[in-house]
Amino acid sequence: MSDEDFMARAIDLARTQVGRTGDNPSVGCVIVKDGVVIGEGVTGEGGRPHGEENALTAAGEAARGSTAYVTLEPCAKRSSGGVSCSERLVAAGVVRVVIAAPDSSIYAGGEGSRRLQAAGIVTDQGLMQETADALYAAYRPAKTLESRR
Repeated sequence: MSDEDFMARAIDLARTQVGRTGDNPSVGCVIVKDGVVIGEGVTGEGGRPHGEENALTAAGEAARGSTAYVTLEPCAKRSSGGVSCSERLVAAGVVRVVIAAPDSSIYAGGEGSRRLQAAGIVTDQGLMQETADALYAAYRPAKTLESRR
């Protein structure tokens, strides 16, 4: 299977929750090691848990040394103050993250990708972006903290 195949699966997962995740986008995540899917996840009802969190839970310790395919840039911080998806991917020992679409929200906005890169994780962006962007047409992330109040 190819990068495109794994990202297509992540996009299929994300489609299952569009419109069911509250203010959060529906994010699909597929974790692959040695060409085998070891974990999948999608954002939960109401927006929690995030897709990456669900996929990492499914993969467990096997996530170390893996590649994660994510439909939207992993968050850099959580509105709840909890551990962000980018922090979770780093802690899990993922070595590569393939991101379909960027996220301009205050909870990602390039910071999630920068955190991954700073940790030495290879970060590829834009694979199947046009397809993923269609999932987020109704998602209007807050650009500033003030707009969240």
